[in-house]
Amino acid sequence: MTDDVVRIIPLGGLGEVGKNMTVFETGGEIIVVDAGIAFPRDEHLGVDLILPDFGYLEGKEVRAVILTHAHEDHVGGLPYLLREIRVQEVWATRLTLALVQSKLDEHGLLRAAELREAIPEAGAVELGPFSLEFIRMSHSVPDAVGVAISTKAGRIFHTGDWKLDFTPVDGLKTDVGRLADLGNRGVDLLLGDSTNAERPGYTRSERVVGEAFRQLIPQRTGRVLISSFASNIHRMQQAIDVAVDEGRRVAVVGRSMRKNLNIARSLGYITAPDDVFVKPADLDELPPDEQLILCTGSQGEPLSALTRIAYNDHPSIVVERGDTVIISARPVPGNELRVHDSINRLTRSGAEVLHEENAPVHVSGHACSEEMRTLIGLVRPKAVMPIHGEYRMQAAHARIAREAGVPANAIVIAENGDVVELSKNGVHLGERVESGVTFVDGLGVGDISDVALRDRRHLSEDGVLIIVATLSNGTVSPPELISRGFAESEELLSDMREEAHEIVRGLLEDDVREIKLLQEHLHDGIGQLVYDRTRRRPMILPVVVEV
Repeated sequence: MTDDVVRIIPLGGLGEVGKNMTVFETGGEIIVVDAGIAFPRDEHLGVDLILPDFGYLEGKEVRAVILTHAHEDHVGGLPYLLREIRVQEVWATRLTLALVQSKLDEHGLLRAAELREAIPEAGAVELGPFSLEFIRMSHSVPDAVGVAISTKAGRIFHTGDWKLDFTPVDGLKTDVGRLADLGNRGVDLLLGDSTNAERPGYTRSERVVGEAFRQLIPQRTGRVLISSFASNIHRMQQAIDVAVDEGRRVAVVGRSMRKNLNIARSLGYITAPDDVFVKPADLDELPPDEQLILCTGSQGEPLSALTRIAYNDHPSIVVERGDTVIISARPVPGNELRVHDSINRLTRSGAEVLHEENAPVHVSGHACSEEMRTLIGLVRPKAVMPIHGEYRMQAAHARIAREAGVPANAIVIAENGDVVELSKNGVHLGERVESGVTFVDGLGVGDISDVALRDRRHLSEDGVLIIVATLSNGTVSPPELISRGFAESEELLSDMREEAHEIVRGLLEDDVREIKLLQEHLHDGIGQLVYDRTRRRPMILPVVVEV
């Protein structure tokens, strides 16, 4: 690969929300920006996580992985990538690096790559043919950055996730001055976050949520539970500040939230007196109006703290009449039903549940359309490639770019696996590479196939029917039938038993004794009978035993 062309290959994050990962290739070197995961939908039965397909990188060496911020859809896939692909360095800002370090430690991968701190104020970092600059961007987790990638073929700006927050909790705003400077030097291609491209106006500041906490919590006489993403450090800080002012003690529930809080406190991203914190098991010793509980589970995840509390399954926390639950997050697409289930259960327990629909307790971390226009005006890119979002979001981002004066032929709506080539002649789509998804199921990575998922779906819809036929001295006794998840009548069971007996007897009379053939005929015969009588197709497992 010559250095007068940069190949940009998204392996995840386009046409979807989640598993963001983009490969940049020039001069024989490769860097990767982000390595995220997606969470399974209902049709991914039993699957725990979804990763990008790393197949394109197999056998290649990656010079560096650059992480824009600490959200799971940008860093969650890193341990799996490091297990499979040789990576020299991982670059991330201080907080992101600390959270990633803890994750790699859990996976036993601390020595898999050199961890390097990205300091936005420290100037460019040279990695072979790539020169990288990190630019501060506001988001819903501290220390988020965009990455300017300069090469001989042109300059690319990857925004990461961002919004224009002029009053962020930590005072670190999106660095508009650096963006304008970048625009003055010239940007050949902008890779921009598309998540909120369909939403008009501006995204509200994170401080809006803090003000809502300050107004809502003092009026409450019972315990207050606040559920948010475990990585939302600023929201935790704002909740803790109100708790301190109101004389409430804080219990943190949920392993990931506890871990992130400890890391953020040790690095100075969260400040709080030690005596404000209390263990969940000690909450019983406090009256309800002196308790504030921070917990995970804002997405209705089955084993998370809030879901267990909602279903009265938590060892130390019970919600009662007079309590208030604040769900400080928006459901990720696909999670809405689970979140509504939790809200209904909590409301039934007597709690008042406040969420985005009825109180200003959440703001997005992503830019809306006016902010995108502002960014395009600052950076003045020659070409735009919408990333991070479903197709409709990418299309809305493309419209904004067109209205901002970017020529239609310089706007690329790509899909995962497309190869986008940038050279002095502009940007165009090249060939495609293999890209898909990899399922993580328990300890297995990539060993769940579509066939296995199809079988699981089949079992969940129509159940399973096991037929056990025992052969002895060339004769067969009446087969046994075992059914699970298949609603059957005694009459149908009796008919199936009789039919199975007849099938095997007929085959033995014709001197057909090969086990596989007997099983095949049983499968087809009983399957046809069940379909004719019920119009259903349970999974049929014939077992033939010779004694």
